[in-house]
Amino acid sequence: MIDLDDTDRAMIRAVAADALLSAGALGRQLGLSQPAAWRRLKRLKDAGIFRGQRLDLDREALGFSVTVFLGVKLATKGRVSLEDFERAVTAIPEVQTVEHVLGAYDYRLRVVARDIADFERVLRRRIMTLPGVGNIDANVLLSEERLPGPIG
Repeated sequence: MIDLDDTDRAMIRAVAADALLSAGALGRQLGLSQPAAWRRLKRLKDAGIFRGQRLDLDREALGFSVTVFLGVKLATKGRVSLEDFERAVTAIPEVQTVEHVLGAYDYRLRVVARDIADFERVLRRRIMTLPGVGNIDANVLLSEERLPGPIG
């Protein structure tokens, strides 16, 4: 783990908000010279703080107005490997995230769909036919707020 100071944390917040900021823009925003900002940014990247850059897509603008979180309990862990389930579920384009979890369910999925009818189609034709699927619990997302993380 790398030691972070207040400037590092401010830089991480700035890059999290806009990953395309140049070292010069970061320096101006944080009161650093461009070379100093570049060195700090490189140090953070080399330490593995940043795992990559992502584009934040507006799902609703793309026509996906429904998000559902599914809790999936596998029926037969002994007969179906976790890898088989993971390989099959990650091939479904509407499944945005696959999280192997501990608790009432084995997996938590984030699924997007155009509407409830589209979600039902994805659920019945794709998800319920996956290898080893037992119980499924669904929670429809009503709203989503961005809360500050550990560096907030």
